[in-house]
Amino acid sequence: MDPIISLNKVTKLYGNNVGTKNVSLEVQKGSIFGFLGPNGAGKTTTISMMMNLIKPTTGTIKLFGLDTQTSGLHTRSRIGYLAGDMALDKGLTGWQQLEYFGNLRGRFDKKYVHDLADRLECKLNKKFKTLSRGNKQKVGLIAALMHKPELLVLDEPTSGLDPLIQSEFNKIILEHKAHGGTVFISSHILSEVQEICDHVAFIRAGRIITSRPLMEITSNLPRQIRITSNDKTLHAKLKSQKGVSEVKIVGGVISCTYAGHADLLLKVLSRYKITDISIQPTDLETVFMEYYHA
Repeated sequence: MDPIISLNKVTKLYGNNVGTKNVSLEVQKGSIFGFLGPNGAGKTTTISMMMNLIKPTTGTIKLFGLDTQTSGLHTRSRIGYLAGDMALDKGLTGWQQLEYFGNLRGRFDKKYVHDLADRLECKLNKKFKTLSRGNKQKVGLIAALMHKPELLVLDEPTSGLDPLIQSEFNKIILEHKAHGGTVFISSHILSEVQEICDHVAFIRAGRIITSRPLMEITSNLPRQIRITSNDKTLHAKLKSQKGVSEVKIVGGVISCTYAGHADLLLKVLSRYKITDISIQPTDLETVFMEYYHA
């Protein structure tokens, strides 16, 4: 089966400036793909080329197995897109704007739009020019979602949203995946990416520096472990255990750093009397900082 998104050695030059350089990546059907990088790394340029808003200097881009240069209209009809610099008609209400988009497509499920508005706490009776940044973003999200597209392409989708609405957005995205949809998200909110994405790619200075399943990236990175136990032999055992470092004990609480698969450590710990244990999952922000400060 062809990937939903396929970029092959895509380069975009702006005169002597590099927007992207030999970017290659694939996104499989039914996955949520996170596209990460600092400002100016090439994220929006890549998305703009995927949407055929700008043309690559060299390389090929395929969506649904079709070349975007020759089948742009058809591929875009199957996509829900939210631009990072979204602009809507300031004189229209949110509902009028969405109704316009729906009529352009020829498909318009009014009930579904209202359901999305309720979930995102979006008031659709106010003119766009009166809305806050977060409420404008909600209208843009509904516009991308309203026709239940096969592919969502979202550039900084939760910018301006409060944490409760971000959580509801995550639920909506996971539901989209559960129904067979595919999602491509560019985001700087790393906790959001870690919560919902299956695969992530890091881009720096226009080049992909890694593209791997999220679990593969985080599984062997150091985790913070805290163990409550009165077994005095456990402290010595942990100090000799492969992958364990920075072992400290205060009272009956042992803390350490562990790099390795959690199941291997748990097998060792199962031989000891333990009253409590916590394993702090690897923070994607730590991974991000390692890539960009290397």
